[in-house]
Amino acid sequence: MLEYISVSEAAKKWGISERRVQKLCEDNRIPGIAKFSYMWLIPKDAEKPKDKRMK
Repeated sequence: MLEYISVSEAAKKWGISERRVQKLCEDNRIPGIAKFSYMWLIPKDAEKPKDKRMK
């Protein structure tokens, strides 16, 4: 069984805001995510997606 972490745990792990993690989930940019009720479940071993915004 996969282990999951919350949006806030992923935000701390990756050094980004909780809102940014939620947006990545909404855009389906994190493989293996699941939505349970109002909560996003992110696989514990998921890696931070590359930033596709222009620099």
